Amino acid sequence: MKEALEKAREAFDAGEVPVGAILVESSGRFFADRNRTAETGMPTSHAEHLVISAAAEDRGDWRLEGCSLYTTLEPCLMCAGLVILARIPRIIFGAPDKRFGAFGSVTDVLEMPNLNHYPEVYGGCYKDECGKLMKEFFRLGRESGRKN
Repeated sequence: MKEALEKAREAFDAGEVPVGAILVESSGRFFADRNRTAETGMPTSHAEHLVISAAAEDRGDWRLEGCSLYTTLEPCLMCAGLVILARIPRIIFGAPDKRFGAFGSVTDVLEMPNLNHYPEVYGGCYKDECGKLMKEFFRLGRESGRKN
């Protein structure tokens, strides 16, 4: 999670919503990235989406069994759906997301019946550090008039 936090700080410094993600394979290899929605102009450029896509491309397989996803913020509905589709078995996230969180804060995709995959989800890892970074980013945005 410390590496994911470092990526979130990079996003913060780049003017992006400060979310970082790391996808770790069972071999120990990993893929790391940060939010890049403002940079790319694409709403899908969430940190989780980017690391999942990079790992799938590298493997040449959309199934990411045996991986763990670490992210500084509770995944949104889009990213939660991608985790389920990619069959990632474990998600560890930092701060809950009271606006878009899809693993318990706003909705819980794990309560949906008939999915073909239900990952283990652990929230609250480095929760204070992750939450503090988000709060600071949005506080500075309000003060500067920046749109987020």
